[in-house]
Amino acid sequence: MDMQVSDLAVARGGVAVLEGVTFRLMPGRVLVLRGPNGIGKTTLLRSLAGLQPALAGKVTVAPEALAYAAHADGVKAVLTVAENLRFWAAAYGTDSVAQALAEMNLESLANRRAAHLSAGQKRRLGLARLLVTGRPIWLMDEPTVSLDAASVALFARVVARHLGAGGAALIASHIDLGLEAEVLDLTPFKARSPAAGGRLGAFDEAFE
Repeated sequence: MDMQVSDLAVARGGVAVLEGVTFRLMPGRVLVLRGPNGIGKTTLLRSLAGLQPALAGKVTVAPEALAYAAHADGVKAVLTVAENLRFWAAAYGTDSVAQALAEMNLESLANRRAAHLSAGQKRRLGLARLLVTGRPIWLMDEPTVSLDAASVALFARVVARHLGAGGAALIASHIDLGLEAEVLDLTPFKARSPAAGGRLGAFDEAFE
């Protein structure tokens, strides 16, 4: 399953930050989003994930094909590692908790409460949620934050296996993940300011 994005415009704080974004993400491929801080990488990913409306353009993809991993790890502190993954597996109707624990090297931490994990361990748990969604297209916002070099390599191997199984990934990242990937520099898509005729939107909540 692929995703096609045509002439997309997205806004942050009610003001357009990107416009004219166009790309196609095919199965088995990685597309890495690049650009300076504040260019709109997070806003674009949120819009693609359906968490905020786009100002214009078209996204052709089945909503049930997408899984989104944001800046926040999204873990429940009072639950154990395994309980967190079982919660998400139940939400997505899958049964792949054991696989996720193994692939993200979390088996020894399965019975530890998330509140007692290090920042890197929480990040690995947050990424393990992608594995239990059963969804083919992963949208990831700076997924390697808080990960050491060994965990970054582990994450890259997990993504590579996902691609080998026909999945795809759209990743906002400033580092080289060691994956064969296309790069989309968002700088040319920077929107005009309102004073210069840039677009305004009704959705005015700001996101970092």
